[in-house]
Amino acid sequence: MTEAAVVVDNVSKKFRLYKERDKTLMSALKRGRPRASEDFWALEDISFEVPAGSTFGLIGRNGSGKSTLLKCLARILHPDRGQITMNGRSASLLEVGSGFHPELSGRENVYLNGSILGMSRKDIAKKFDDIVEFSGVKKFIDQPVKNYSSGMYVRLGFSVAIHVEPDILVVDEVLSVGDAAFQAKCKQKFIDFKEAGRTVILVTHSQAQIKSMCDQAAWIHDGSLQQVGEAKTVVQAYADHIVAVGDKR
Repeated sequence: MTEAAVVVDNVSKKFRLYKERDKTLMSALKRGRPRASEDFWALEDISFEVPAGSTFGLIGRNGSGKSTLLKCLARILHPDRGQITMNGRSASLLEVGSGFHPELSGRENVYLNGSILGMSRKDIAKKFDDIVEFSGVKKFIDQPVKNYSSGMYVRLGFSVAIHVEPDILVVDEVLSVGDAAFQAKCKQKFIDFKEAGRTVILVTHSQAQIKSMCDQAAWIHDGSLQQVGEAKTVVQAYADHIVAVGDKR
């Protein structure tokens, strides 16, 4: 059997939702009691395994719990129940400009973000030209990234993450930003990762991308795992659900 790169074991995550809003400290003191609240379970008992050397997709509507699960995988959030085991070094790209300082140049942010992801300055220097070349922002590399477009942000951040050469790469909607040429480079890089025995966990709203790029997929709905298995089968079940409920997302 193929070794699991990631094991998600009965993971649940809750948030506390407050029914009252304190606009000032005085209003809180006047009320004289704790704000009314309730627990909201964004994830409930999620379990699946991601085989090593595979590309694994996560799919579901907005608000389904995908982002919460990704943040748990990236160790930004910690589950309230269950656990996640990552068998290898991981890198994550969850949002535009994550790990970037807006006032620093692209060059400076490559070194900053690379360091955050565990690369030494010497390693970053060796890979710097390749990082910039892949990102396609060479012309602007010495400009402050606050002046970058969202596409430039994502391309540079993604380029740094993949050149860390992690065992497990977690990416969120990276292919939704950027032109066709960059998307093609990303797809080829995922193929290279797979051939090198590395693992990619990809979240995207594009059913076509999940079917064409992923070996397996998991569908999450309202915080619960609906189906996990071969990517095309899971995507078809998800598509059938969307048609049934009349939801285009």
